[in-house]
Amino acid sequence: MGFFKRTFKFLMSRLFIVSLLLLAQLGLLIYIVWRISSGGIYYYLLINFLSVITALSIINREFNPAYKISWIIFVLIIPFAGVLFYLLFGRAKIGRKRRKLLYQKHNTASLLLKNEDKVLDEIEDELIKRTSQYITNTTGASIYKNTQTTFFSSGEELFVVLLEKLRSAEKFIFLEYFIIESGKMWNSIFDILKEKVNSGVEVRLMYDDFGCINRITRKMKKEIENAGIKVVNFNPFRPRLSTFLNYRDHHKLAIIDGNVAFTGGINIADEYINAKRMFGYWEDSGIMVEGDAVWTFTVAFLEMWHLEKDEEVDFEKYRPTLLCQHDGYVQPFTDGPLTPHLVTENTYLNIINNAKKYVYITTPYLIIDNEMATALKNAAMSGVDVRIVTPGIPDKKLVFIVTQSYYKELLLHGVKIYQYIPGFLHSKSIVSDGEVGVVGTANFDYRSLYLHYENSCYMYKSQAVRDLAKYYEKILDNSKQITFVDYKNIPLWKKILAFFLRAVSPLM
Repeated sequence: MGFFKRTFKFLMSRLFIVSLLLLAQLGLLIYIVWRISSGGIYYYLLINFLSVITALSIINREFNPAYKISWIIFVLIIPFAGVLFYLLFGRAKIGRKRRKLLYQKHNTASLLLKNEDKVLDEIEDELIKRTSQYITNTTGASIYKNTQTTFFSSGEELFVVLLEKLRSAEKFIFLEYFIIESGKMWNSIFDILKEKVNSGVEVRLMYDDFGCINRITRKMKKEIENAGIKVVNFNPFRPRLSTFLNYRDHHKLAIIDGNVAFTGGINIADEYINAKRMFGYWEDSGIMVEGDAVWTFTVAFLEMWHLEKDEEVDFEKYRPTLLCQHDGYVQPFTDGPLTPHLVTENTYLNIINNAKKYVYITTPYLIIDNEMATALKNAAMSGVDVRIVTPGIPDKKLVFIVTQSYYKELLLHGVKIYQYIPGFLHSKSIVSDGEVGVVGTANFDYRSLYLHYENSCYMYKSQAVRDLAKYYEKILDNSKQITFVDYKNIPLWKKILAFFLRAVSPLM
């Protein structure tokens, strides 16, 4: 009976119905292709001509070569259908109204985030200054002092402090997450949110519609709204073939009174605090930012809210009021699919290229482009200790097969690869030389670096960076270093599958 109930529930779910309608549209496209291709030699020549023209236009576009290659293969192997798929999913094309809104959003952010304190002039390291200036020039986000950072080496640690800070809220609470699911973690947070709304605190909740499609039901959303919480489901998953299906809100933010912000890899679901075991022990990390730098996160949240709701927002009433002592330099920033620069990837690249002694990385997915692979290999061949930790138990088996396919070329150039033995490693971080690091939401893969909205925190000589460096000792103690023997022992069928998957990995 349980099986039939689960099956019926799935068949009636919005995910299944929307997916079915999308498949119907794909089926219609395939039928059109078949009808056209069976029309004779002239139609055949026309289809191939269109495929070649599309391939040439892809070559002349300004985006990553690996992304180009994947689309060119697809377009040429499956003529016409590949062209249609590219037109639907391969171009970051937006409507005039949304483009205008994005332009206004960027201008507003640049003005609001401008820091008049000339903090950057205090930093003596020119390489750090250049990376910070790059982030400012591409995102508008400034670097701050008068900010304190706290690093959390597990979801359980972060959860305890998050609840404490939520209880202390007096003005507003902003929550923005890719995944929210009913359970111990959400129920504890929701109880506090209801109390705060009743005491006059403004509470806003934004979640990614696809990330929560099987988690936040209509009933659950209605319950949240009835509690007086303002709710936005970002980029609703609709039965319409469009590029925007790919653009997900991968942010993970909790902002309290504009003075405290939490971010990192931790969503609001029980697996992130190990109240539910799915893939062994769930290893994750995050940070708490207090003080001036929280302003960037607050503006980022309100911008995303404005992008979806298109309502006027009085930013000024959400400015931070907490005075913090100087604890290094902190620069939160955001990145997205419609920005002209790959800010997150280029920030990672700058850290790797500027490293003097070591670079340590944790990521659940390692699907990298040529630029990232070259930077990692060059750093290792230059004597920098480069270490990358990936999961021991994956959550997505196909993605893990692709991740393992990068091991050989990296090992050959001196990069050290580790797998976290107790379970699934979801932590997204990079630290170099004990002085500079990034903690945020972005994985080392195409989806995070090219397609998702992400948020990160670039830090220099802050407490969180020092603790992040110590965190790797804990991680490495529970990880196995991968050798060439381990790579050779990967089953042949996985290597063959990876051979084909690598060709389309930027589209995964």
